[in-house]
Amino acid sequence: MSNSYRVDERGVLNNFAVEPKMYVEETQKAGFTPYAELLNGRLAMIGFVSLLILEFSTGHGLIWWLANV
Repeated sequence: MSNSYRVDERGVLNNFAVEPKMYVEETQKAGFTPYAELLNGRLAMIGFVSLLILEFSTGHGLIWWLANV
């Protein structure tokens, strides 16, 4: 347990409050982070390739599927 006072190198008593060590995390938790952008790009590529596979396998595009479902 630490005391609430300090004695400096000259032997002078310093009984002011002891300042705690501050820790500030620099990383962002939300917004346009590199990980979020990477994930968004990968999901967009998967969606685009899925639409191409759907169109080539059925002969109909996305608009046709949305209009007839």
